[in-house]
Amino acid sequence: MNIIKNKAWFLGFSGLLIVASIAALALFGLKTGIDFRGGAMWQVKQVSGEVIMDDVALKNFLTTNLEDKNFVLFPVAEGGYLIRMAAVSEEMHQQYLSDLRTTFGTIEEGQFQSIGSTIGQELKNKSLWAIVYVVLGISLYVTYAFRKVSYPVKSWKYGVITLITLLHDVIVPAGVFAVLGWKFGIEIDTNFIVALLVVMGFSVHDTIVVFDRVRENVLNHSANTSFAEVVNKSINQTFARSINTSLTVLVVLVALYFFGPATLQYFVLTLLIGIAMGTYSSIFVASPLLTIFRK
Repeated sequence: MNIIKNKAWFLGFSGLLIVASIAALALFGLKTGIDFRGGAMWQVKQVSGEVIMDDVALKNFLTTNLEDKNFVLFPVAEGGYLIRMAAVSEEMHQQYLSDLRTTFGTIEEGQFQSIGSTIGQELKNKSLWAIVYVVLGISLYVTYAFRKVSYPVKSWKYGVITLITLLHDVIVPAGVFAVLGWKFGIEIDTNFIVALLVVMGFSVHDTIVVFDRVRENVLNHSANTSFAEVVNKSINQTFARSINTSLTVLVVLVALYFFGPATLQYFVLTLLIGIAMGTYSSIFVASPLLTIFRK
């Protein structure tokens, strides 16, 4: 398969994804959850009771009892509801739980977490810096690892290409979640940041495998073989390994997405999108960029 010959198509496709993702982020932004803006998340489930706790009944209860009426109600896969509301003290949380049990009978509480707005802003800043540090750190490490490979591509160019592919693999999932947040109200939290960091680690792992094979083939190729041919040969030698490794991960993630806990669903979705894009970028973006950077 001659990937280098058709690199314009592959890079063009990635370019369209990047432009679309940046446009989505600029137009819609990312809808942040309570981790970043502050608030409370409360999961409750009715075990038994004379009054059925359905959407309407629970919404009426919350409207009547909550001091802040700005809440969002989500049904969860394992039964019950997830309530997102303004931050409350532990005393108020226990009061709400007591009132809920008085109204609907036996209520099982799945989780409750409340985060103030100051802590939320601090988490947002630290999350952004975490991504910046990881991207720069990985790029500098790749530059150092390939320091002895100066022909026909300088080692620092391997680091720059790694930086480009990492940004590619982060921006596309972020763009998807910007659209999902605008269309369906899906919010991002610290799990989203963790998923992006995992994606970057997985992506650079795949990219380095291809680059390392390029390095080996560059040292062993004949004088009549062009650099583009060497890169294309390296891609084909690692292609099956990259695809098979990614598929085994994606199969597990698909199972987790459909059968795992609802609280991890969007974390898994981020991994699905990011790992798929990371596999694509290591084969169809990073390697073709090597031949372009050589010129």
